[in-house]
Amino acid sequence: MTRRKGEVGRADIMRKWPHHVALTRLRGIVNDEAVRGFADTLSVAPRPYHLRRGDADFVVFCFGKQEDAQAFAERFGGERLPMPQR
Repeated sequence: MTRRKGEVGRADIMRKWPHHVALTRLRGIVNDEAVRGFADTLSVAPRPYHLRRGDADFVVFCFGKQEDAQAFAERFGGERLPMPQR
């Protein structure tokens, strides 16, 4: 698989932004803008990734700082995911 120049891949996200918070799939433009607007004020990765568990879809936001991930999870009712293993 090739990447475009300057594109941040999933491996880069896992390494540089190790604190992950999963939210149920965002519904509606207003909710989406509020979540992304708040995340942009924190140490969030340039793009989230998606995760599926059973029948549920999640959007996972990644943060560089643990306290930012905790604040985001508390504000939007997200689930903290374990740090990726190296």
